[in-house]
Amino acid sequence: MVSVLQDVWWFLILIGVMILLHELGHYLVGRFFDVKIDAFSIGFGPRLFGFRRGETDFKVCLILFGGYVKFAGEQPGDEQASDPRALPSKPRWQRLCITFAGPATNFVLAVALLTGLYMVEYPKIPMPPSPTVGYVTADGPAAKAGVREGDRVVQIDGVVDPNWETIALKEMAGAKQPMDVWVERDGRRINFTVTPVYDEKQHIGYAGWTQSMAVQVADYCCNIDAAKQAGLKKGDTFVSMNGQPIRSSMRLLDAIAEAKGSPVDLAYSRDGKEYHTTVAPVWDQASKSWRIGAALESPVEMVKLPFREAVAESWRRNVQITKLTYQVLQGIIERRMSAKGLSGPIGIAQLSGQAAREGPGAYFDLMAGVSLNLAIFNLLPIPILDGGVILMLLVEMLLRRDLSLRIKEAIVRVGFVFLMMVVVFVLYNDIAKMLPPG
Repeated sequence: MVSVLQDVWWFLILIGVMILLHELGHYLVGRFFDVKIDAFSIGFGPRLFGFRRGETDFKVCLILFGGYVKFAGEQPGDEQASDPRALPSKPRWQRLCITFAGPATNFVLAVALLTGLYMVEYPKIPMPPSPTVGYVTADGPAAKAGVREGDRVVQIDGVVDPNWETIALKEMAGAKQPMDVWVERDGRRINFTVTPVYDEKQHIGYAGWTQSMAVQVADYCCNIDAAKQAGLKKGDTFVSMNGQPIRSSMRLLDAIAEAKGSPVDLAYSRDGKEYHTTVAPVWDQASKSWRIGAALESPVEMVKLPFREAVAESWRRNVQITKLTYQVLQGIIERRMSAKGLSGPIGIAQLSGQAAREGPGAYFDLMAGVSLNLAIFNLLPIPILDGGVILMLLVEMLLRRDLSLRIKEAIVRVGFVFLMMVVVFVLYNDIAKMLPPG
């Protein structure tokens, strides 16, 4: 019960900041263009408390899942529409700027939060161009296409010398979509067509391959002394097992499982020198698997980025996530992917509590992600969302006249019904994920 209350509390803080800044963007640009503002509300429904400053009522309402800025004359049929300071009286380009300001503020917040995080702590993960495939899942899409461990990916879908981040993004958004892959093997260039399948658990595309990365001993674990007795120490890097190169933790785990308790020859490096030892895997009853008693990790260097580099990296990551999100939405529309992966308030609340318990870094990282997704969602061309309003303004700018009041009212009604359907669907998704499989 305590964890549930914590989840709700941290969710309210997170969503409150998102809504406040989103609506503040609308409000400030509206004030800049001298639009009369009747209300600035956090939440919907009955007014709980607030204050009036000038002509604007600043208030907090009962239903906190949203907020709004009420501009004079904004609603169809509003009697203030003829006021020269009413929103409809302003040029369409000004109305477009006011509407776009909300999502833009959320995007800026996402960039600012990650910039601050990267200036404090940034995980520098090796991402070489033309990376080597470190592991191929048996019977996975990559294996079926003919890709092998040790292949160096030199081109994917026309992108030459991609790093693994580019490959992973294409994989995640490309469920059931063939990828044209070129690899280098033994000095030869070979072409494959890899078609990621849809992962029902992760709700992303899955090709069944991972990047080659060094695997190190993080510590001893599992109350098994095999690694310790074999002379392994923290920081040792695995090189091979029974002559089989170790390019990923998955390959090492597979090699341990294949040994089934028989002693194996293990090569490892320490301080630039290679050593050999013999280790016998032990059956771990708790995990139902063979283990050698070593926790594994890949080397990740934590650094502090200077301001300019932090801004550039934050911008790059946010742009990539934006592209990925729209590609996933495209996959859902094309029915290659499922909308079951979408999360609603309950799912976000659980993530908020979990991130808060992990620490400020994890919480601000989540806040950046939610802020970016709020910007993306609001820019979708759905009536009553900012994207729908922008689309309607662009249509009016092309027609050089306002759409009729009847058409606008119909668009608002359709948009409201669609939005409620989305809300019900994501709530159903959240609840379904909480229920035990059966």
